[in-house]
Amino acid sequence: MKQMLTTKSLDAMPPATIKRYEVRDQKVNGLHVRVSTTGAKVFYTLVRPSGSRRRIKIGPYPVVSLADARRRAMEIARDVELGEFDKPPEVPEASADTLGEMIPKFIELHAKPNTKDWKRTESVLHKFDGLKDRPIDQIKRQDVSKVLDGIIANGTPTRANRALSAIKKLMNWCVMRGDIETSPVALLRPPTREIPRDRVLSDDEIRTIWQQSDAEDYPFGPFLKLLMMTGQRRAEVSDMRWSELNLDEGIWELPASRVKNARLHIVPLPPQAAGILQSLHRFLNSDFVFTTTGRSAISGFGRLKERIEATLPDNTPDWRFHDFRRTASTGMAKIGVAPHVIDAVTNHKSGVVSGVGAIYNRYTYFNEKRDALEQWANHVEKITASSSS
Repeated sequence: MKQMLTTKSLDAMPPATIKRYEVRDQKVNGLHVRVSTTGAKVFYTLVRPSGSRRRIKIGPYPVVSLADARRRAMEIARDVELGEFDKPPEVPEASADTLGEMIPKFIELHAKPNTKDWKRTESVLHKFDGLKDRPIDQIKRQDVSKVLDGIIANGTPTRANRALSAIKKLMNWCVMRGDIETSPVALLRPPTREIPRDRVLSDDEIRTIWQQSDAEDYPFGPFLKLLMMTGQRRAEVSDMRWSELNLDEGIWELPASRVKNARLHIVPLPPQAAGILQSLHRFLNSDFVFTTTGRSAISGFGRLKERIEATLPDNTPDWRFHDFRRTASTGMAKIGVAPHVIDAVTNHKSGVVSGVGAIYNRYTYFNEKRDALEQWANHVEKITASSSS
C-alpha cells in the first residue's frame, strides 16, 4: 500500500488484524511505516547499497515524527548515492529508559490519573526492583517469570498474580506510547488459580480486634472500629476526610473519585460511629481524619495487622482487612437485612441505581441503609461488650 503519509493518516492507521502491514510514503522513496497487531508504528527505509536491498530502521512513531523520518530517510539515501554508506547508522533516538526510570513515569502519567488504587500498583511494581536497571526493551518474558516464581516461593502466590497484572499494564502502556514494539509479558497467564475468599471473623475475633483497637489509640484505634462498623473498603475509611462528614446528621458522603465504582456513595453513620468521630480532634488542621503527618492519610497496615495478630490465638486462620467488610455483610444478613440493602450499604453494583436516576437519587435506600448499619453497630457493640470468659 502506498499513500502520502501525514500525521493524521498515521494516527488513524488501525492495528493489524493478523500480521503487521506496511504503508509506503509517496513523498520519500523507500520510506515506509510498519503497523503491528498492537498498533505500534515504526518507520523504516529501503536502500540498495552495493546493489543489495537493505531495510533500515529509523524509529517508532510518534517518538520519531514524520518530518524527522523523511529527513533521516533522505540522509540515508544520499549516503548510499555518494558511496558513503557502509552500515546502517545509529538511529537518532534516545536509548530506552530502564524499568526503574519507566515505573515513575507510568505512575505519574497513567496510574494516578486513571486508577484510584495507584499506590498499590506502585507498591506491587517494586517486586521487580531486581530488573530496575534493565532497559525496558531488553526485559524478556523469562525475566518476569523468575520474579513471579520468587514471589510464589515466598508463600504469597496471589501476590504473584497482582505483580503480573501490574507489569502487564505498564508494558501495554509502553507499547501504546511506542517505547517498545511488543509486550514481553503479553502471553503470560496468572501463575496461581485464585479461590474467592469467604473468610468471616468470628465473634471472639471481633471482640479481640476491638480490644486491640482500644490499645492502639489514635489514629489506628478509631480507624479499626469504623472499618468494622461501616463495612466500607479499607482505603475509603483510611482516607476519610472531614469535608465528607456531616456529623450533626450522621452522614458520610463519599465522592465518586474515592469509590471503586466511581459513583457517589452515601453512608448513614450509626450513632456509635458518629460518636467516635465526634470524639476526635483535627490533626494539624488537616482534612484527613486519620493521619500522622497532616499531609496524607495513614499507611502501615502491614504492621498494624502484625500487632493485631499478636493478640489472636496461634491457630487463627489467615485474615485480611477486607474480611471486615465481608463480616459486616454476613452479619447484616444474619440479623435479617435484605440482600439489596446490604449491597447498597457496601456500594456493590447490584445495590446502586444507575443512569439518570443515580444522579438525582443520591439517597437511594437511605433509610434502609441507616437501619441496617444501626442494627449491625448494635450487634458489634453487644459482641464487644460481652466477656470472652
